[in-house]
Amino acid sequence: MYSDDTIAAISTPPGRGGIGVVRVSGPGSLEIAGAIFKPQSGAHPGEPNRAQFGRIIDPTTAEVIDEAVVTYFKTPHSYTGEDVVEISCHGSPIILGRVLQVAIDRGARIAEPGEFTFRAFFNKRIDLAQAQAVRDVINAQTDYQARVATKQLEGELSKRLTPLKDALIEVIVHLESSVEFVEEDISPEAVSTLLAKLDRVIDELEAIAGSFSFGKYLKEGFDLAIVGRPNVGKSSIFNRLIGRDRAIVTELPGTTRDALYETTSINGVPVRLIDTAGIRETVDVVESIGITRSRTAIADADISLLILDASELLTEDDISLMNHVSRERRIIVLNKIDLPQMLSLESLSLDGGDVISISALTGEGFRSVTERIFTRLAGDAAAERDGLMLTDARQHAAVRKAIEKLCDARDLMSRRELEEIVLLRFRAALTVLGEITGETLTEDILSQIFSTFCIGK
Repeated sequence: MYSDDTIAAISTPPGRGGIGVVRVSGPGSLEIAGAIFKPQSGAHPGEPNRAQFGRIIDPTTAEVIDEAVVTYFKTPHSYTGEDVVEISCHGSPIILGRVLQVAIDRGARIAEPGEFTFRAFFNKRIDLAQAQAVRDVINAQTDYQARVATKQLEGELSKRLTPLKDALIEVIVHLESSVEFVEEDISPEAVSTLLAKLDRVIDELEAIAGSFSFGKYLKEGFDLAIVGRPNVGKSSIFNRLIGRDRAIVTELPGTTRDALYETTSINGVPVRLIDTAGIRETVDVVESIGITRSRTAIADADISLLILDASELLTEDDISLMNHVSRERRIIVLNKIDLPQMLSLESLSLDGGDVISISALTGEGFRSVTERIFTRLAGDAAAERDGLMLTDARQHAAVRKAIEKLCDARDLMSRRELEEIVLLRFRAALTVLGEITGETLTEDILSQIFSTFCIGK
C-alpha cells in the first residue's frame, strides 16, 4: 500500500469557506512548493515550521491563482513523517481545484482515501489505534464523542496495552527458557507466580473489553422509543428531548398516528428518538397500522421510555404495555406530576429505581431521565465515562480473542501441560493484541481500514 512518491489532496471539507487547505506530502513536496509558490518576502519557502505569505502561480502561464499562506514541515517532524507542505488559500472550490492541479502537474498524484494517515502509521508517527482515532475525531458529532476519540488519538489504548503485552512477553521468555533447558522444570512456585501475573493481565483486558458495551453506543448511537397509551404526553416528552416542537401536541387522544423519528444526543451520546403512536385497543384501520409500527419500534429499540399518566389510575392498556416491554429495556416515566396525583410508586408495585417522575409541561425531572438513560446504556462503564473506552468492533473482537487464548493458556498451565503447547496460546494472544496497534496486521486489512477515511486525511 505504501509508495514513496509525492501525494496531494484538498484537506478541507467540500464547499466554500474562508480558508481551504491543499496538503502535499512526499520527497517532492518542497520542490513543488518552490515551483508554484512565490513568497512575498522573496525568501525560499524551504524554512521549516514557518508560515510564509505569498502567491500561488501556474508555472506554465505565470498566472497568479491566489494569495496563500504556505507552511513547510521537514521530515520526520510532520504529520506523515515525510516532507509536507500545507497551502492555505481562499476556500473556493475553484481555487482549491486549480492549486491541486498545478501541484499534480509538477509531479504529485492525488492521494488515496486515508493515505496521509497511512503514511503517518507506516512511518511510525502513530500506531493503528491512533490512526483509527483520527477518523473518529473527524466524524465526532458531540463533545463527548470528540473527547473519547481524542484520548484514543493521544495513545490511551496503546498505553494501556503496552504493559500487558510486556507482561505476556515476560511469561513467554520464562516458558521458552524452560523449553530450551529441559532439565530445569518450572517449579510449582514459579507456576503460581506466572498464573497470578496472567490473571492480572486477563482482568485488565476484561475491563478494556467491557467498555465496548457502551462504546458501541457512543460511536454508533442508539434507538430510544417513547411509548404509552394515547394522551399520556409522549409527544411533549419527545419535543422536550429534541429541544423543539417537532411532534404535534393536542389534548385529543390519538394525535400521533405514525412513528416520528428525530436524531439528537443525550449526554453526548447520539440517539434516534422515536415518538410512537399511542398503543390501545382500536378498530380504526389507520390507527391500527400506526400501533403495529409502534410495536415494531419497541422491539427494535435499545431502550423504551414507557410513559404513564400520573394524574390517572392505571388502565388495561397501561398494564398490557408494562407486560409487553421487557424490564431490561424499559424506563417507566410518570408524567404530569404538575397535576393532582392518582398514581404512585407504591401502586405500581415496582422498585423506585425503575420509575422516574417528571412533568413534560414544566421540565421537572428531565435531567433524571437523561441520566438514567445514560446509566442504562453505560452500565459499569458509567462511573468511568471519561476513561478509556473501546468504540471499534475490530478492536473489541481482538481483545476478546486475546482473552480467550490467555484463558486457554491459564488452564493448560494449571494442568501442567507441555510448555510448547502453552506457548502457542501465549504467542497467539500477543499476535492478536498486536493487531490493535498494527504490528501484526496484513496489508489487505490495513487497506480496508484506511479506505474508510476521507481523501484529504
